[in-house]
Amino acid sequence: MTNNCTKQWEDCLRIIRDNISPEQYNAWFKPIVCVLADDGQIILRVPSPFFVEQLEGNYYRLLGSTLARVFGPGHKLGYQYEQVGNDPTTSVTLADSKPSPDAKPLPGATSNPFVQTPSTTIDPQLNPHYTFENYCQSECNQVARSIGEAIANDPRCKTFNPLFVFGAPGVGKTHLIEAIGIRIKEREPRSRVLYVTARDFEAQYTTAVRQGRTNDFIAFYQSIDVLIIDDIQDLIGKKSTQGTFFHIFNHLHQHQKQLILSSDCSPSLMEGMEQRLISRFRWGATAQLGSPDYNLRIQALRQRAAQDGLTIPDDVIEYIAANITSSVRELEGIVVSLLAHSMCLGREITLDLAKRVINNAVKISKKTINFEMVLKEVSDYFNVTPESIFSNSRTRQVSDARQLVMYLSKKHANMSLVAIGHRLSRTHATVKHGCNNIDERIAVDKQLRDDISKIEQLILA
Repeated sequence: MTNNCTKQWEDCLRIIRDNISPEQYNAWFKPIVCVLADDGQIILRVPSPFFVEQLEGNYYRLLGSTLARVFGPGHKLGYQYEQVGNDPTTSVTLADSKPSPDAKPLPGATSNPFVQTPSTTIDPQLNPHYTFENYCQSECNQVARSIGEAIANDPRCKTFNPLFVFGAPGVGKTHLIEAIGIRIKEREPRSRVLYVTARDFEAQYTTAVRQGRTNDFIAFYQSIDVLIIDDIQDLIGKKSTQGTFFHIFNHLHQHQKQLILSSDCSPSLMEGMEQRLISRFRWGATAQLGSPDYNLRIQALRQRAAQDGLTIPDDVIEYIAANITSSVRELEGIVVSLLAHSMCLGREITLDLAKRVINNAVKISKKTINFEMVLKEVSDYFNVTPESIFSNSRTRQVSDARQLVMYLSKKHANMSLVAIGHRLSRTHATVKHGCNNIDERIAVDKQLRDDISKIEQLILA
């Protein structure tokens, strides 16, 4: 049962509106509906799970102090968002969000290294949404994902121990390493799996030293079956913590326990990390996650839209994927911003709205693409000379390359058909025919779609 608390929430909104910009208010607070549960919990109904991330990440203090001022101190806060389509698993109260039954911790479970626990009562600290089923795959992450699934499907095989995953922020490292942990817990519920960030590990170690409980700290971590440490580069410069982690690493590895580490750089670039640790990072498998390629960006956008119950036209998806290239996290943020703007403005999601949102929300340092850049990348990719593209050759390879130069010059260099024809010594009609031919083939020719995706990555890099 829930109770209406419209007046109190309106009072909250007035306070919030006075402390943030109109754009922030309209995007993140105006769509919210507030209700009061019978147990006194304040429930905020939001359009999507990403709203929760935004509220908790950017407005936690403002929201907390405002609710305490209006509702009084001591109230608990929860979130809900509506289910998508016929998928009841997407209807969530934040406090109830858990992994699958086999993966969730037992009652009394803990991740505190200073609490002595039975062998089965450990909270793995895994995000239930970071599963392999939700992890988009493409060429840029195929190797890392394959290794991750091999570990998760057969934890007793230690061929890839440790697994060291590295890549730039926002490319999916945390999702991948937590997906491994969730799959292992699903297959072996009694396995002691623990996910922890390097910063949390460092903070726990500092507390242990201050309290004289270093031995308890070490004993806890040496009892783990699968230790997943995120952002291991944050231990750089922490010499004492590195020394302790070295001994924990050795113990776990010698006892055939799995170690999974992530970093924003490869082991060879970790200046300030002890060499003996770096050498151990290389004992198993090192896998890089590259920047999301075009195919992956398309997948991620469509998946996020489906999760939020949005219908986004293909031209909008393609525009976003072409302009937001470095991070999946940024792509998801754009989808949520589109949702917020669409709701606030009462408009359908269109290409014009997407351009507006991207221009306002993301600073795009997009290089200027010209004809010469397109010509070089296409000719290099097809292993033909630029001179052959300008020639009258009608061989299939040269003809395809020539038409792709026309198509990509129009799309990325914003050149007119006349201008492209002038550069290639072709008529306006010939260029139009070439572009139309590529458009028609894209729908039915997977190889051509892959070729275009790879060339676009080179042009936009």
